[in-house]
Amino acid sequence: MPKVISIAPKSFPEYEEAVQSAGGVLAPLSTETKGLIWTDYSSPGDLAELLRNHPQIDWVQLPFAGVDAFEQVIQVPHRFTSAKGAYREPVAEHALALSLALMRILPERARAKHWGRPFAVSLYDAKVLIVGGGGITEELLNLLAPFRADVTVIRKQAIGLQGCRTLTFESLDAELPQADLVLITAALTPETRHLFDARRVGLMKPSAYLVNIARGPIIKSEDLISALDEGVIAGAALDVTDPEPLPEGHPLWDAKNILITPHTADTREMVVRLFSERIRENTLAFIAGEPLVGAVSAKLGY
Repeated sequence: MPKVISIAPKSFPEYEEAVQSAGGVLAPLSTETKGLIWTDYSSPGDLAELLRNHPQIDWVQLPFAGVDAFEQVIQVPHRFTSAKGAYREPVAEHALALSLALMRILPERARAKHWGRPFAVSLYDAKVLIVGGGGITEELLNLLAPFRADVTVIRKQAIGLQGCRTLTFESLDAELPQADLVLITAALTPETRHLFDARRVGLMKPSAYLVNIARGPIIKSEDLISALDEGVIAGAALDVTDPEPLPEGHPLWDAKNILITPHTADTREMVVRLFSERIRENTLAFIAGEPLVGAVSAKLGY
């Protein structure tokens, strides 16, 4: 029997083409719907209500790698997949760009109207600590390889990754004082919320830089502001903030040696193209009864 798949709350032609090209029967939401492509990250309550009204749905594809907004929804007995790994290339690219900009003090130079200080730090042979061990980290390891960076990855399980040392979160405090550059790629879970508070940032070297392209609340914003203004660390770059969007006039904008981009590691143009491919491959797998890509664990929260 054909698998009926619906897209809600908003559809895009690229997503519809992805479902149909994989052999799915695309139709409006009904009692016949077995698979659901959910496109709105900001409305977990609407998704929860939809699933209560349509218990026959077997599989739900969520739109982004992070599923923290759907923490309660993913506890219900449906199969959920996220887009984890789908946007790994542009997000890793952005993380590298932010890192190089910080280490070459480009934010300072971009605002300067005088010759200024002749200062820069090289990424070559630097000690890099990556907090998180998913697809973005795997891509970052490829990008960092030409720089001969000495990379350590902190992840939930000590499963090895090529081109780095891999340790668990129990080793984070011991590793922070060694790093020249700390990159956050971890999922937002109760364990990682405010993981980088005043104490943890205080473990970093005064010459070290912090980059977050994961989720804003992993860093405690007020503690980061204090650390930057007091010279506890050399600088920070954020593609994600807490709160987000960051309001005009928020003190984070005026923190010393800060670089903020408005969650543009993956833009809409990138997301539509890459999410379409994830929809296509998971529709194929769903129809064939094969394992789905990016399966979400309710226990782990990602």
